[in-house]
Amino acid sequence: MSIQVGENMPEGTLTIMGEEGPGPLTTDDLFKGKKVVLFAVPGAFTPACSAKHLPGFVANSDAIKSKGVDAIGCLSVNDVFVMSEWGKAHGADSKVLMLADGNAEYVKKLGLDLDASGFGMGTRAERFAIIVENCKVLKILRESVISEVKESSAENILENL
Repeated sequence: MSIQVGENMPEGTLTIMGEEGPGPLTTDDLFKGKKVVLFAVPGAFTPACSAKHLPGFVANSDAIKSKGVDAIGCLSVNDVFVMSEWGKAHGADSKVLMLADGNAEYVKKLGLDLDASGFGMGTRAERFAIIVENCKVLKILRESVISEVKESSAENILENL
């Protein structure tokens, strides 16, 4: 069963690239006492993710943050090095946190994992966005078609904040 509105985000640890190299980021550090938009993509550098999903959040980061959002996180079942380079390629810098869930442990805890083995990609994240305030889920926006970026788009997040 997937996470529901009103529930707390599960505890876990993601990986993020810092100035000293890869390091852990606990979900408490990410969500506690903050309003966060967490969006997930099936894979860094994949077509819809690179053409629309991440670029939309980079372009709209100031508008999203102006609505009281403390952080925007991009989550993918990729390693931290891929996530870091993908973020650099799209100018994510201080706009979007590039969060690696290399073993899909966190997306499985969310119940939002996707079997992409038919595409040679193994377990991945569904395409979704979650609005979280102080660890509590306020809204979940999931795509019914994995290649589409509508419900979980930055533009739709702006309308739902």
